[in-house]
Amino acid sequence: MVPSVLVILAEGFEEVEAITPIDLIRRSGAKVTIAGLSSLTVHGSHGLGVVCDKLFSECDKVYDALILPGGGEGSANLASSFSVLELAIKTSQKGVVAAICAAPSKVLGRTGLLDGKRVTGYPGTEIEGLVLENEKVITDGNLITAQAAGSAVEFSLAIIAKIFDADTAKKISKQIYF
Repeated sequence: MVPSVLVILAEGFEEVEAITPIDLIRRSGAKVTIAGLSSLTVHGSHGLGVVCDKLFSECDKVYDALILPGGGEGSANLASSFSVLELAIKTSQKGVVAAICAAPSKVLGRTGLLDGKRVTGYPGTEIEGLVLENEKVITDGNLITAQAAGSAVEFSLAIIAKIFDADTAKKISKQIYF
């Protein structure tokens, strides 16, 4: 069965943290759906406009993996949606939840999903009671977190390894000469 992956984009998302996983995970053969939180065209923190596959409100199933890109404004917008928080919790019960940069603390920090987990994120972001580890990417069970745009390829490969296997991640890594 082909894994299904949902990437939610909100205004102000960090472009590298969204586009890299979308591209690499599609190369792996997964079905990636890009959902705009409030519109079909969403603009990143550096002005790049992305046309999404559908609106988040039209996503009526739980995916095998949920990806939450960072960016200060984008993460704040994701965190303000109760439906996004609810989907993260539902996805975590059987699937992979992956967040990068500000999204681990700003979004997942509101769900309880980080409790007792090893977590990384953008250096300097804080959430009460949580200590971010100084690693580029951390996989702890079905939770994958990453520091910032500079770790987007490693983040993507970790997701691929989790939804497929290490060999598939290695194959994609070789394809892009990482």
